[in-house]
Amino acid sequence: MPGTNLTREEAQQRAKLLTVDSYEIDLDLSGAVEGGTYRSVTTVRFDSAETGVGSFIDLVAPAVQEVVLNGDSLDPAEVFKDSRIALPGILEGRNVLRVVADCAYTNTGEGLHRFVDPVDQQAYLYTQFEVPDARRVFASFEQPDLKATFQFTVKAPSGWTVISNSPTPEPKDDVWEFEPTPRISTYVTALILGPYHSVHSVYEKDGQSVPLGIYCRPSLAEFLDSDAIFEVTRQGFEWFQEKFDYAYPFKKYDQLFVPEFNAGAMENAGAVTIRDQYVFRSKVTDAAYEVRAETILHELAHMWFGDLVTMEWWNDLWLNESFATYTSIACQAYAPNSRWPHSWTTFANSMKTWAYRQDQLPSTHPIMAQINDLDDVLVNFDGITYAKGASVLKQLVAYVGEDEFFRGVQAYFKAHAYGNTQLSDLLGALEETSGRDLGTWSQKWLQTAGINILRPEIETDANGVITSFAIRQEAPALPAGAKGEPTLRPHRIAVGLYDLADPAGSEGGSGKLVRGERVELDVDGELTDVPQLVGKPRAAVILLNDDDLSYAKVRLDEQSLAFVTEHLGDFEASLPRALCWASAWDMTRDAELATRDYLSLVLSGIGKESDIGVVQSLHRQVLTAVELYADPNAREALLTRWTDATLAHLRSSAGGSDHQLAWARAFASTARTPEQLDLLEGLLDGRETVEGLAVDTELRWSFVQRLAAVGRFDEAEITSEYERDKTAAGERHAATARAARPTAEAKAEAWASVVESDKLPNAVQEAVIGGFVQFGQRELLAPYTDKYFEAVKGVWDSRSHEMAQQIAVGLYPSVQVSADTLAKTDEWLASAEPNAALRRLISESRSGVERALKAQAADTAAAAATPTGE
Repeated sequence: MPGTNLTREEAQQRAKLLTVDSYEIDLDLSGAVEGGTYRSVTTVRFDSAETGVGSFIDLVAPAVQEVVLNGDSLDPAEVFKDSRIALPGILEGRNVLRVVADCAYTNTGEGLHRFVDPVDQQAYLYTQFEVPDARRVFASFEQPDLKATFQFTVKAPSGWTVISNSPTPEPKDDVWEFEPTPRISTYVTALILGPYHSVHSVYEKDGQSVPLGIYCRPSLAEFLDSDAIFEVTRQGFEWFQEKFDYAYPFKKYDQLFVPEFNAGAMENAGAVTIRDQYVFRSKVTDAAYEVRAETILHELAHMWFGDLVTMEWWNDLWLNESFATYTSIACQAYAPNSRWPHSWTTFANSMKTWAYRQDQLPSTHPIMAQINDLDDVLVNFDGITYAKGASVLKQLVAYVGEDEFFRGVQAYFKAHAYGNTQLSDLLGALEETSGRDLGTWSQKWLQTAGINILRPEIETDANGVITSFAIRQEAPALPAGAKGEPTLRPHRIAVGLYDLADPAGSEGGSGKLVRGERVELDVDGELTDVPQLVGKPRAAVILLNDDDLSYAKVRLDEQSLAFVTEHLGDFEASLPRALCWASAWDMTRDAELATRDYLSLVLSGIGKESDIGVVQSLHRQVLTAVELYADPNAREALLTRWTDATLAHLRSSAGGSDHQLAWARAFASTARTPEQLDLLEGLLDGRETVEGLAVDTELRWSFVQRLAAVGRFDEAEITSEYERDKTAAGERHAATARAARPTAEAKAEAWASVVESDKLPNAVQEAVIGGFVQFGQRELLAPYTDKYFEAVKGVWDSRSHEMAQQIAVGLYPSVQVSADTLAKTDEWLASAEPNAALRRLISESRSGVERALKAQAADTAAAAATPTGE
């Protein structure tokens, strides 16, 4: 959206000049059922360090009716432009500003989002303000270091509930007057209102009593497993308060499952919003419950790190998100009676692979990124900010010690409560508790980009005894276009030696790979000797970065790789399996392992994989590899091989198990022969069954979408399925199915609804894009490459950030893996003059095509070397 940026320099100047005391915000949302605009009245009290100087306050609104500064009326036509209200001649000391505006409800998930549930035709609203969208609801100094108290008064339709950061008052004549909040940043204030269903409880310990609430739409109430959500929440309260040694800092804790939410959740102080897809309408695997629990704990951790103590500016966003990610995973791993003590396996399997992928894009950047303005931060909620940052925090904990880390965190919270900080404040506290100088560590880990590669160099004698062991560290060149230089870093890692406990079939033999030896050490520089392993028998598998303490690509030595290829599924523990799977996937993406060989590896080991999250990741990775990284001439044969395997596993998995459900979804995503598609149809209409498989609402839609994508189902069948599921989720699934149909008309209709019109709500637009792009429709989609480059800049310039980013990333021709796609991208980048944020997104997408071309070449070469493909 034009005219809505804010630079760091402007924010620093404003923070130097102003101290904000309080906001009183009066919103008339009585017309929320109808939508349109609403009256917003903001009174801000702030102090200025100087007199007679000018500043500005932020506001994005269709109209401003009144601006009064220190009793003087200012002409809105003169002072309001784009997203700012100019404040000329503010006084030294106390100033009072009143702004009356007409603000707009949105359907983009930014500002005050309004949604109508097709089940009950009721409106449900919530705010989403991070990064800069409080200004869409009230006039605000929109930067994290201008904290204040916030007092909301809201007029709402009769019978509705209104939730905010402060405890919910009793309404008087449909007016809800909340007490002021503690000092917090604008972006963590919140309002949620509508006829929501709620369940209440309380967290109590040692005289502390915190009211807990869970909210969702009434149409989801039957699926709301509030007991499980409260259990995870209480676990988080227990663990975080002990580790942080600081009581929960707000008066209540509500969690609100809201519709059409763009992210996973948002850490509004005391009023966390969570995407309502986490209220599961159908059977899901335990991996989904684990991810939901991590999200719940992530947002709870933010109440301390982010809300109580907040970054000065968005360059420390990484620390905000990384800390919440690290501590949420650690809580799952270490809290007493946790349901997910294997959470570091999930972290290695999902978060780390996201980080490695992001860190190899041309847009890679240091964890502590240079954030010059809001445009920069809006595209920086990425795998480096969240996943690499959390990986490096895990490394920091290993480096300074867990007890020392949390003692530093405790001192940090006590010193900076309700204030703002920089990274140096946390590092200073950690240096004090650990005795470690973190200057070099910080410079090499946080202020440089890229990934190191660790390789073992092993020599043995004729008896298989290790005579020499060293770890070689490499710093590969950064991707073309990336800023910075390759950097060798200090790593605290473990080395694990694994052997088969007893061969399977021998008396009492499990055939499991178990760790017989573990050495933990500091690796620094190009070559690090490991004398502790000299003189020990060579193990079948030697695994660097065992326990996943550091952030690095790991390569196996030749002997270990050969053994793992035959026995990957035999590791007794889930984490070393996940590390080996991740290494194999990384080698495939790097064109070091041919796609056909990766497929063979997965097929040989996935049947023994017990961790359902790993199984589901492998499903996604295999499909990506075969569709994008395989020799195009071999693609169909490899797809047939994979699809046959998915069906075999579906039939052989235990009835009603998570594995059975996961294999059913994997089969549905790639079924291709007439017999396989007949089976999908038969499972839908009940003519076919698989013992123990419940073909419930969500699974039905995955079958319908596949049958639509291959041309078996059309409008009549899609409409019939929607009649069974006339819900918001059903609307989205139907939109995906319609856009997936393999006809020129269906594609043109989908494209027009997203690109040529801006009427779709965010969630429906996302659903249409998801259906439009189909691997098996490359020829049908080919004309849209040129259309994309003709349209994308106009879309970016005219839509809100969230809506524009969905289109820019989702409709990029990623399935057209060709030199022509690269050439057209390069031509556009050279001529279109996009802003930095859009240029980054397009460059990242281009990098995916370039990587796929290299991987395809490697797979083609492997086919030439082994003509049978075996």
